[in-house]
Amino acid sequence: MSTRRAFLWSAATAAAFGGTTAAIPAVAQTAPATERLGLKGYDPVAYFTLAAPTPGIAEFEVVYDGVRYRFANARHRDMFKANPEKYAPQFGGLCAMTMANGSRREPDPTIWLIANGNLYVFSGTAGQERFRLEAQVQALRAAANWKTLKDMPSQ
Repeated sequence: MSTRRAFLWSAATAAAFGGTTAAIPAVAQTAPATERLGLKGYDPVAYFTLAAPTPGIAEFEVVYDGVRYRFANARHRDMFKANPEKYAPQFGGLCAMTMANGSRREPDPTIWLIANGNLYVFSGTAGQERFRLEAQVQALRAAANWKTLKDMPSQ
């Protein structure tokens, strides 16, 4: 058998049985790297349980509605998985006031508000205060805009 044929045979055999002809490091990912990281990696459950923004870690990561969320611990991850509608930030974790105004913007996850049992995050304190003063009205406006802006790119 020629060298070329021998090489092709070994490559085909390795591929068929799950091997490779070159060493490729294995990387464990719990979520595709292409998913947007929500809340800049902060734990959405911690806003409810600790009343504070708390950084999550990649080891405890879940994708929900096209967004990757990280959690401070396995307990928070499991709480989220059991009831994501309760803990996920509204509007995919984008700025709620900007959404109410008809556009998308990444928030500062340290500027937040829980209103009517929902987590909202904001890009600035002025938007947070404006939203807080009329939470129900602003939430309805944002929800209406979210329907058309959900799949658009953020500013």
